Amino acid sequence: MPEDKPTGSQGNDLRHVCIIMDGNGRWARKRFMPRFAGHKAGLSAVRKIVSSCVEQKIEALTLFAFSSENWRRPKQEVGLLMELFATALTREVKKLDENNVQLRIIGDLSAFPEKIQTLINKAIAQTADNTGLVLNIAANYGGRWDITQAAKKMAYEVQQGRLSAEDISEETLEQYLSLKDLPEPDLFIRTGGEQRISNFILWQLAYCELYFTDILWPDFSRKEFQVAIDSFRSRQRRFGRTGEQLNNSINKNEQEQK
Repeated sequence: MPEDKPTGSQGNDLRHVCIIMDGNGRWARKRFMPRFAGHKAGLSAVRKIVSSCVEQKIEALTLFAFSSENWRRPKQEVGLLMELFATALTREVKKLDENNVQLRIIGDLSAFPEKIQTLINKAIAQTADNTGLVLNIAANYGGRWDITQAAKKMAYEVQQGRLSAEDISEETLEQYLSLKDLPEPDLFIRTGGEQRISNFILWQLAYCELYFTDILWPDFSRKEFQVAIDSFRSRQRRFGRTGEQLNNSINKNEQEQK
């Protein structure tokens, strides 16, 4: 049977941040540069945000790097993105390892060239024992794919007699999703001005706080990241309860701690 999944944060504790890094192409176009230059500049922004998460002791960061729909982009751009992905896996992993960051790649990795799959497996193995920030890179990932592959795995378990239909619940399904052993995301950030979730971690965003900004991803600095965090911490997270219930619970906890 699957193991229990950690619960999401209560109140305004920030344990898991997920980001759609949008705007690389527009950033480059504004500077009369090829789109690929924007993707390279975006990698610099990734380093800054990963570093900030490490410093703030955030448990997990999930970045949407390449969606299952991105294969529809021009062939040349997809090829250059694959090269950038391979380069990042080669050059960045040592830094992640030195900073106790555990790297994970989520998505249908079978579609990637064999060279990239080899680099992915090597990078994951190199950082597997690290105990700090868990950095999830969503590559060839889609939220609907994630739920579908979970349903297929459960169907197989039922077929093999290891799981009964009566045992299937929300908690059971969660254990077959890509982020099964991590707290649910607390804060979702999308840069670039669009206000949609674009088939990102659909199941896990149910109670996530959403933050949208017009800032293009290469310009998303530590300062802008802190603005997003401050916005998150200013919100009242009720999880279906009334504000009065939440306040009573907070007051009760404060009294018990005295």
